[in-house]
Amino acid sequence: MTAPATGLLRRRLTVRGTVQGVGFRPYVHRLAVGLSLTGFVGNTGDGVFIEVEGPADRVERFCGLLADRPPPLATVAGIATEDLPATGGTAPFAIRSTERATGRTQLPPDTATCSDCLRELSDPDDRRHRHPFLNCTHCGPRFTIATAMPYDRVATTMADFPMCPACAREYGDPADRRFHAQPVACPGCGPRLRLIPADGHGVRPTRDADALAAARALLAAGRIVAVKGIGGYHLACDATNARVVATLRDRKERGGKAFAVMCADLATAERIAPISDAERAALTSARRPVVLLRRRIPETGPRLADQVCPGSPYVGVMLPYTPVHSLLFGLPGDPPGPRMLVMTSGNRSGEPIVTDDAEALTRLAGLADAWLAHDRPIASPCDDSLLRVRPDGTEQVLRRSRGYVPRPLSLPLPVAPTLAVGGDLKNVPCLGDGEQAWFGPHIGDMGDLATLEAAERAERQLTRLTGVVPARIAADRHPGYHSTAWARRRALRLPGDPVSLVQHHHAHIASAMAEHGLDGTTPVIGVAFDGTGYGDDGTVWGGEILLADYTGYHRLARLTPAPLPGGDAGVANPCRLALARLWAAGLPWERDLPSVMACTEAERTLLRHQLDRGLACVPTSSMGRLFDAVSSLVGVCHRVGYEAQAAMELEAAAWEARDEDTTAYSFGLSAGPAQQGAGGGASRARPPGRASRAGGWEINPAPVLRALLTDRRSGIPAPVLAARFHRGVARAVAEICQRARASTGLTTVVLTGGVFANALLEEQCTALLAGEGFTVLRHGEVPPNDGGLALGQLMVAGTATNHETE
Repeated sequence: MTAPATGLLRRRLTVRGTVQGVGFRPYVHRLAVGLSLTGFVGNTGDGVFIEVEGPADRVERFCGLLADRPPPLATVAGIATEDLPATGGTAPFAIRSTERATGRTQLPPDTATCSDCLRELSDPDDRRHRHPFLNCTHCGPRFTIATAMPYDRVATTMADFPMCPACAREYGDPADRRFHAQPVACPGCGPRLRLIPADGHGVRPTRDADALAAARALLAAGRIVAVKGIGGYHLACDATNARVVATLRDRKERGGKAFAVMCADLATAERIAPISDAERAALTSARRPVVLLRRRIPETGPRLADQVCPGSPYVGVMLPYTPVHSLLFGLPGDPPGPRMLVMTSGNRSGEPIVTDDAEALTRLAGLADAWLAHDRPIASPCDDSLLRVRPDGTEQVLRRSRGYVPRPLSLPLPVAPTLAVGGDLKNVPCLGDGEQAWFGPHIGDMGDLATLEAAERAERQLTRLTGVVPARIAADRHPGYHSTAWARRRALRLPGDPVSLVQHHHAHIASAMAEHGLDGTTPVIGVAFDGTGYGDDGTVWGGEILLADYTGYHRLARLTPAPLPGGDAGVANPCRLALARLWAAGLPWERDLPSVMACTEAERTLLRHQLDRGLACVPTSSMGRLFDAVSSLVGVCHRVGYEAQAAMELEAAAWEARDEDTTAYSFGLSAGPAQQGAGGGASRARPPGRASRAGGWEINPAPVLRALLTDRRSGIPAPVLAARFHRGVARAVAEICQRARASTGLTTVVLTGGVFANALLEEQCTALLAGEGFTVLRHGEVPPNDGGLALGQLMVAGTATNHETE
């Protein structure tokens, strides 16, 4: 539109994206005032609305600058403009109250305390000196305190904390860093800390400083403190104190699973692990995830207790991300205390993270010696995120939660309003509509009522914050999954026949495809390796190579099945899995084998009877279970106390010898019944909507097992055996993919499933495939394990026309 004769131009803009709760309105205000423009800015259900008026050249300059340098936490997804008649008004540019309108905007994740706030925290002359809830528009809680959208203080858990006059002045001053920072508070008006001792005397009200000093003293004295953070409680203790770490492990029934460690600063973290530039960037980012680092033992000074991460070459490290954390480690002048704290989720094994104060006193009773609590409610539980950094500097997120949620992901194809409920392990829901999807926070394993209730609350909160009302529900095909049963119950509130059941490994592949923006017009070769997934033939899959797009898949190859004695219960006993694999390969149970020695005679007798008669033995093609079996066969791990323990310890052994030997065990590769009778079907332009029930090529581990046992008897150490096995798996993957390319012409390979959390295997598969000219797609922000499953379910259910429905 041409500017009016007066030379004035008035323009309305609607800005979409992450533009609420990030200081975007004050940014707009400063920009408009700097250009001497009139008008106003405010929040709406669609994002941020702006009307601006002034000389046409200045208005055009304003529009050009608007998305140029937004606040650090803001993301501009789009700007819609409309020219309006000029009014000739002279009132100063203003910030208006929020419009209550239908629409959708994006709430930012919680972010770590910024450098400006950290300076104030340490400044004795600042009125927020030592304030545990210090924040500004550039940092602090967002997702975990929001109760509705648009994002304003009345729609957060800060609504019940009236601002004092000083905070109100800052909140209303467009030039202030805390202008419209919804969690703004100070020691005079904000939330309060209190220390609750587990001594039978109830709550002891204290000042914030007293509570923190008492908590620091308890940690220094070797006690366990439950610390309420922004997304839930942590259980904290001195990570250098072997006795208290062992006590926490025993109380939490943690088994040998590693604890995460929070270090006071980067220098402390560098004492326990070498840190690359990319790892340093991840550790210090506003997301503040737990980063898996290669552990080292310092020559002098405090060292990490061995009980923190027994049997693992990795240690999960994070840096403080709230003022409470920084104050727990202490400011200059405070008594010395621990510089490394175990910070593990505040829950019992298998339960969701605790957020409610009263619930914390009961559910964490017997685990904690004291509670460091506060009175700001948590609207959305949100556990710590976990990632590793690859040698090439790219990140692989293994648990996507705090710092990422609820940031949306762009979808390559539009989907109908759909809720995908994920699986039963590492449960994370995903909500999608149009070309956007929102993951919920990490829920955990769907094994008890508390976890199911947490999943229901997470779904309701995600719906409130996104405005998406699902018309369809997607779930796993496994008939026994708690998540699938919950999806059916949830669907009762919807009209029609809204439940789509998606095959587990198809969902894994679709998840990786969506993350990489593939529109599905060309299928991919999907390598889906994990521990357990319900197969179309009623067996347990997990070593699958599929030709797949969003509408369907064809099974190109599988690991040769073997019995899974005892079903899921047998997973806890890798020694039994090893003997079942030997039985399937026709290899004897020699008494000198570690797996045979690990089983009692009664166990072996019962197991032989089960295998010979086929009693309680579901066939499985799971690659994860093969890793477990080999871990036992080489003498690394025979019984597990947590998921994937045997495979993780086998990987740790392989790292020790990865450069000592280049030998690779050879799998048997043969054409199975489906491949022999395919008649070129695998090379069709698009895969069928349903997989063939038999395998294509068979990946037979029997030759690997024979070679491994021979090498072991010749005295070759376990790390070398483990390294040869890893290389053998990678070479088998490369060989099958080459065969698939020859028959289909496809050159894109997706690596997905929980087995590819194994850094060594992923690295070796990627190198071999890339060397053969394949395009290799690996997970980044979306986890390869079941934490990313819901995205694939969403894409299959939301876009396919021939998915299975019930």
